[in-house]
Amino acid sequence: MTFVRDPCGIVCLLVTYLAVFYADYVVMRWIILQTMQTSIWAPLHVVLFNTVVFLLGMSHLKAVLSDPGTVPLPLNRLDFSDLHANQKNGSNHDHGEWTVCTRCETYRPPRAHHCRICKRCIRRMDHHCPWINNCVGERNQKFFLQFLVYVGILSLYSVGLVLGSWIYPCEECNANIVESQTRMLHSVILLLESALFGLFVLAIMVDQMHAILYDETAVEAVQQKGSYRPNRRKLNLLADVFGRGHPACWLMPCTNFNSRKYDAPLLSHDV
Repeated sequence: MTFVRDPCGIVCLLVTYLAVFYADYVVMRWIILQTMQTSIWAPLHVVLFNTVVFLLGMSHLKAVLSDPGTVPLPLNRLDFSDLHANQKNGSNHDHGEWTVCTRCETYRPPRAHHCRICKRCIRRMDHHCPWINNCVGERNQKFFLQFLVYVGILSLYSVGLVLGSWIYPCEECNANIVESQTRMLHSVILLLESALFGLFVLAIMVDQMHAILYDETAVEAVQQKGSYRPNRRKLNLLADVFGRGHPACWLMPCTNFNSRKYDAPLLSHDV
């Protein structure tokens, strides 16, 4: 488990949970209980909506608290004085595909990058997301994508319930003018919130799927390094993120990730 003490990220976490809890409150209190009092669909919507909320919360917590793929620091401090001096002179040491992080002062495997907020190198780092207060990397990208999917489902579900309550209004609910106006106000706010978050996560989801299917993280795209394995099947690229289980289980927020194995470069004092 890991938790980044970043003020911006903590605020974004609070905003995320407040938005989800508000959506659940409006749907339960002002839509289902108000407009579906005698409908047989009310219990079904209660179960389904709260199931999506539960899966959303679980995937988000997993993305927040999971190690994104932090490169461990060496047990003994390494001497990088020559490296710093050579870098100032314009030279660069290369150990195969391994690189050296001068901030962590350690070797890092291929496709690992340093995060200035987490202050560590992350394996296959895509970006640092304030909405999960964590990096999106090798070990938690699956949970981040699950979170995006469930936010999208919840947004569509909320919009559908709000529009349904407007298209098929309950005559008994409109008897009390104050409650009717309050329900309308909450419904409009929820509609705007769902549309905003739905479009937001859709854009991020498209970007994430493009990064996975073309095997290029956001950091690599900015650095214009190109994809590493362009000839691999798309299903195998998805399996690298979601695990080797059946695709039907890919949206379940459980840990089935097979971590990649890296062999550290041989140091001169190890010979």
